[in-house]
Amino acid sequence: MVSSEVRDLLAQVPNWSQADRPAAFRTIITTITSSSDPSHFAADLKAVTDAIFLESLGVVATRALVIDLIDALKSLASRGPSTDSINPTTSSIWLDVGKAIQQHIQSNPTLATSLVDQTATIYEDLLAAAHESQNSFTDAAKTLAAIPLDSSQRRVSDKYKADLWIRIIRNYLEDDDATSAETYLNKLKNIIHNVADDNPVLNLHFKLSAARIQDSNRQFLAASQSYYDISLSPAIAEEERLHTLSMAIKCAVLAPAGPPRSRVLGRLYKDERSASLEEYGILEKMFLDRLLARAEVEKFAQGLAPHQLATTSDGSTVLAKAMVEHNLLAVSRLYRNIGFDALGSWLGLDSGNKAEEITARMIEQGRLAGSIDQIDRIIYFESGLEASGEKGSGRAEVPVGKEMRRQDGMVQALAEDLERITDDLLVEFPQLVPAGVPGN
Repeated sequence: MVSSEVRDLLAQVPNWSQADRPAAFRTIITTITSSSDPSHFAADLKAVTDAIFLESLGVVATRALVIDLIDALKSLASRGPSTDSINPTTSSIWLDVGKAIQQHIQSNPTLATSLVDQTATIYEDLLAAAHESQNSFTDAAKTLAAIPLDSSQRRVSDKYKADLWIRIIRNYLEDDDATSAETYLNKLKNIIHNVADDNPVLNLHFKLSAARIQDSNRQFLAASQSYYDISLSPAIAEEERLHTLSMAIKCAVLAPAGPPRSRVLGRLYKDERSASLEEYGILEKMFLDRLLARAEVEKFAQGLAPHQLATTSDGSTVLAKAMVEHNLLAVSRLYRNIGFDALGSWLGLDSGNKAEEITARMIEQGRLAGSIDQIDRIIYFESGLEASGEKGSGRAEVPVGKEMRRQDGMVQALAEDLERITDDLLVEFPQLVPAGVPGN
C-alpha cells in the first residue's frame, strides 16, 4: 500500500509547471529513500514510477528520473546486514519495481530506443542480481541474455560482452543446463582472444566454464585435461588449485578406458600434489592397471556430482561403465586368454555375453588389443601389443595373433626335443633300428 505521505506528494504534482515536475518527482524519490519504514518502499516507488511515465516529460528528463529510481533501489542493498548477499526483502523489491520500470520503458518505442543503457542496468544490476540471490539461476541467465548488445544507441566492448556471457554461462551451469551454457560459451570463444591477455581472471573463468561444460556433457577426458590446466594456474588460491586437481582426477577415472586415458592418468599420478587428495588411492590403482574392488568404487562414488552418476542408455551408470572397462584392462594384464563366462564373473556382469560385447567394443574402438574366438567363446589378449586409441587398432592381424604364434613355437620346440631324444636313443641302442633302414 502506498504511504499517505507519498500519496499526498503525488497529488500535488499536477499543480507544478511542466518544467518543475521532474524536480518534484526527484524530491518524492528522495523522500522515499530517506524513509525509515521499508514496508511501503515497493508500493511507493511503483506509484512514483507510474506517475513519471504518465507524464510527457521528454527523453532527457525521463532518463534522469529513471537513473534516480535505479539509484534508489540500489541504496536498499546498503540498508541490510553487511554481507555479500542480498536479503530476501530487497530482492523482492528489486524484482517488483524493476519489472515495473522496464515494462513502462518497453511500452514506449521512443524510450525503448533511447534508454538502452538504463535498460541494461535494470536487467544486470537489479533483476538478474535479485534472481541470483533467490537461487533462480535460469531466470537470471534469461534476464541477462535480454540485455541489448547490438544497438545503434549503445556500443559495448568485447570485455563487457565477455563478462556478461561468463555470468550467463555460470548461471546456467548452476542449474546444470550445460546445453544453454554451451551456446554462450561458443559466442565467447569468438572474442576471448581479444580480452584474455589483459584479463587473466576473466580468462580463468572462461577455462573453468569450458571444463564444467565438458564435464556436464560427459566429455570426461577433455574435462580432466581442462581442470588439470586450471589447477596449475597461479591466479587462484592453493585450496582452489587442489579442488580443480581433484575434479581432474574424478573426470579421468570416469573417462573411457584406453591409451588416451592412461596418458592422462600418468600425468595426474606423477603430480606430487595428488598424493594429498582423497582420490589418490583409486588414481594409483587405475594408473597401475590393478583391479578395483566394489567397496573402493562405492567410496569413490560418494564424492561425485549427480551428472557423474547418471544412467546411460544401456541402463548402467557412467561410473559403473568406467569401472567395468578399467577392470577389463586389468584382466588383460593378468591373462593371455579367458572364457566369456569367466571374464563376466571377474567384471561382476550378469552374463558372459555382456563381457564379450564390452570387449568387442573396446577392441573395435582401439582401446584394447586382442581378438575373440566366438566358436570356443574365448577372448585372446595381445599382451605385447598396445592399442593406439584409434578405431580398429586393437584388432589382431590374424585370428588369434600372437597367441597362435606362441603356440606354433611351442609345438616346434616339442618336435625338436623329441627328435633329439630319438637320435640319442639310436646312438646308444643301435639294435633298435629295424633291418633294411638306411644307416643300419
